[in-house]
Amino acid sequence: MATDSNKRRGIYLLPNLFTTAGLFSGFYAIVASMNERYIEAAVAIFIAMVFDGVDGRVARMTNTESDFGAEYDSMADIVSFGMAPALVMYNYALSDLGKLGWLAAFIFVAGGALRLARFNTNLGTADKRYFQGLAIPSAAAVVSGLVWVGTEYGIDGSDMGSFAALVTICAGLLMVTNFRYHSFKDVDWKGKVSFVVILVVVLAFVIVATQPSLVLFGIFFLYALSGPVLTIKNVKKLKLEHVVGDEDSNDADFKAEGQNDAKEAKKSTEKSDSEQ
Repeated sequence: MATDSNKRRGIYLLPNLFTTAGLFSGFYAIVASMNERYIEAAVAIFIAMVFDGVDGRVARMTNTESDFGAEYDSMADIVSFGMAPALVMYNYALSDLGKLGWLAAFIFVAGGALRLARFNTNLGTADKRYFQGLAIPSAAAVVSGLVWVGTEYGIDGSDMGSFAALVTICAGLLMVTNFRYHSFKDVDWKGKVSFVVILVVVLAFVIVATQPSLVLFGIFFLYALSGPVLTIKNVKKLKLEHVVGDEDSNDADFKAEGQNDAKEAKKSTEKSDSEQ
């Protein structure tokens, strides 16, 4: 009779299928940009965002969450939302800037990798209502959205190289800041809403459909700016730890060590009292 340890191990197909589709979209974006098909490249990154939003929800709905799926999703994200936007922007506008161009692209990739690593390590302790730093899909939307807008309106990449480098660097740095961004995870998507809300949603789709490149870029660009605005608005005095770095009071290792010391001190006090 086979025991549990001898059972065949495997992975869940459905959620990882969506993750693979997102990974393919990111890879396709890189290849398309190499062939100077920048609109297709930018659209592929936005499609990857859709798959990235679906795979986790499908896993939760079908009870197929796994450690493998979480790790695979992170690996796919660094390609689709880290490497792909950086290379698409480099091929479109940054290549003529020399060292500044590829350094700007690298800053974005490094910021995305650090953002994913911090998100994964803080997954169980972070406030789900907010993101710490700009989420990597949103940063990718800003960079690829700029490429989409520039290409659609006939702007040559070399004419906006400096601006493109500034946007790429800022998007990369925003990912590793402590600025707070609404995650919208506290929205009750299953609750009832009025007819007006449905009407607004329909109008929003119509507006996006009229000029998708400009509207989507504008939405994610304003969202990227909302983090600094929200943080500055909610603090009495802006400090360095509100922008970057770690506060000692929020450091998990520091808190754990302090709690252990407090427990030991309490035990010693109780022991001495009992002895007296």
